[in-house]
Amino acid sequence: MEALELRDPDGAFDRLEEWLRERGFFVPGGGRLAADLYLGYGLSQAIRREVHAPPPEPCPAVPLLACALRPERSFQAVAEDCRVGTWEPTWRADEYSGAIELVREAIARGDVYQVNIVQHLSAPFAGDPAAPAARLAHLRGLHPAPLSGPGWTVVSASPELFLSRHGRALRTMPIKGTRPRGGASELSASEKDAAEHVMIVDLERNDLSRVCEPGSVRWPELMATRELAGVEHMVSTVEGTLREGVGLAEILEATFPGGSVTGAPKIAAVDLIAELEPVGRGASMGALGVVRGNGDLELALTIRTFAIAEDRIHLWVGGGIVWDSHRAAEVEESWTKARPLLEAIDARQATVAGTPR
Repeated sequence: MEALELRDPDGAFDRLEEWLRERGFFVPGGGRLAADLYLGYGLSQAIRREVHAPPPEPCPAVPLLACALRPERSFQAVAEDCRVGTWEPTWRADEYSGAIELVREAIARGDVYQVNIVQHLSAPFAGDPAAPAARLAHLRGLHPAPLSGPGWTVVSASPELFLSRHGRALRTMPIKGTRPRGGASELSASEKDAAEHVMIVDLERNDLSRVCEPGSVRWPELMATRELAGVEHMVSTVEGTLREGVGLAEILEATFPGGSVTGAPKIAAVDLIAELEPVGRGASMGALGVVRGNGDLELALTIRTFAIAEDRIHLWVGGGIVWDSHRAAEVEESWTKARPLLEAIDARQATVAGTPR
């Protein structure tokens, strides 16, 4: 199986498109070619303005970009053995809540309107690195097939569509707003979540407008509540008609990383994230999915996503911070997202050091 791995963000999308073109992609019909594609959040370094170094990656074995050529196939998860130890957070709860307060201060200064802040967890891991895919299957992720390279595996239960292309139809479905299962009515009534959500929908409209025909971007679904990946989410649909001649690299440059995992304005949010978070986002907050020979694609945003490498398993969880965010509530929201995932991987070991269940 032919594969591409990149560890430098500069020109990565152009190199990806060139690599695929050399292998027969982006031609009429496209045959039965398909490629698995992974985009790491670290590719966002290419759009940053600040010069300070990004935080160190806790899982450096995972590349910034990976693409593996394969024939069309379906994936069926097969249960395999794995063992997971006690999860350890990179941030203590007070450190995480302190970063939330620093975001609120940045909002008060007018630097940003919203910033997504993420915490990182890791645990000892033994067994088949693809085993978590079977254990997460009931959460119905958009791209459940694990993607592996030399010494690393990424497994996702993400319910969020980062980007799809079908012909000239381009679509994204941002998620903003989370409650435990059964909390849809509370979520629908939340003014804070509505404001947070609309900011990101507006950002996604602007991103798509950079590559779509003028006047074609619309939002046929706004703030619908759905049960996804074990919790209640608020979801919208934003779509447009792609301009003639726009290729994969230009599409990704206009839209990556997703607005729901960065904030608004996007570049200012990416800069602040790099300043506040103690470790990199690794396999999370990027994208994972399939590019087809005719140029169509479906990419999930890598929330609810694990990386396995060097006998450890890693998970990143967080949420969007706005002016009226409350620190305790935001910390709890991150655990609301994490708990179904930790329990799915190994219910007996779904404990986090120093954190109440």
